[in-house]
Amino acid sequence: MNEHPARPAVMNDVARLAGVSHQTVSRVLNNHPSVRDETRERVLRAVSQLNYRPNALARGLAARRSRVIGVVSFDTILYGPAATLLGVERAARQADHGISIVTLEKLDRAGVVEAVSRLTEQSVAGVVIIAPLMTAASAAHSLPTGVPAVVVESDAAGDVPTISVDQVKGARIAVDHLLSLGHETVWHVSGPRDWLEARDRADGWRQALESAGRRVPPIIHGDWSPRSGYEAGQAIAHRPDVTAVFCANDQQALGMLRALHERGVKVPEDVSLIGFDDIPEAEYLSPPLTTIRQDFDEVGRRCLAALLDMLDSDTLVTAARHPRVEPTLVVRASTGCP
Repeated sequence: MNEHPARPAVMNDVARLAGVSHQTVSRVLNNHPSVRDETRERVLRAVSQLNYRPNALARGLAARRSRVIGVVSFDTILYGPAATLLGVERAARQADHGISIVTLEKLDRAGVVEAVSRLTEQSVAGVVIIAPLMTAASAAHSLPTGVPAVVVESDAAGDVPTISVDQVKGARIAVDHLLSLGHETVWHVSGPRDWLEARDRADGWRQALESAGRRVPPIIHGDWSPRSGYEAGQAIAHRPDVTAVFCANDQQALGMLRALHERGVKVPEDVSLIGFDDIPEAEYLSPPLTTIRQDFDEVGRRCLAALLDMLDSDTLVTAARHPRVEPTLVVRASTGCP
């Protein structure tokens, strides 16, 4: 007697046996007219052979498909996630789609899965998950089968496409800019340890210094806030060996500018400072802040393009078809030669 019975078949099993994508299986199960007769018969044979029982939630989603995109985000006023949400909204509007937003106080796996379930009950066409925290990165693997989904700023793998800015490259650009001005090394004020973007920017900073054969100073850990930048500025203001600092976001750089100014340290004459994000206030700081710009509108456009590909095509969406968005350097007056 078998003490470990086989698990019930899922849609990916049917797709594998029939030699098609899981989107094609979903179309067959929902009588979509664009599927060829030969493909439909092959899928139905696989369904019968595996005794597959479709997920009722996913079938309901496909049957009642609308022109509304569901977005899962979290309750924050941080510039990056807020600008990403705005970019998705703009792209949806340009594509003649509305959006329905579920914001979470805690962006964890269970919360994301529940939010997606709530959105599918509203008959959304697909779901965009803004998941910059490591705790939410695995949620994409737990979504109901057949739900078209795109994850933003995540390292999720598998069939779910991920759209993101190349954070590692952005950090390397920032460090290379400072080294090109003649600085011996670059210090780094990082973001929170549980954020994917903070991890990637710290990785890029370290890679750039190691590639140039430069000393890698200890990381100064922060939390995205101006206060953490201010406290970091207080800590380094008395150190003559610190001539260049890369802050993980512009808010931290804002706080550091204040701390250095209070202690008579001039920017960029004594310390060069670069941020990340290019917030609208960056060019009006004193001095105007050199930073790395992220194109959040392009992130939004690629999210919609990926979702529409999944809805309108029988081809799986892969990361190669939607490469990472390139960041750009914006040079202003806060960086200069040592």
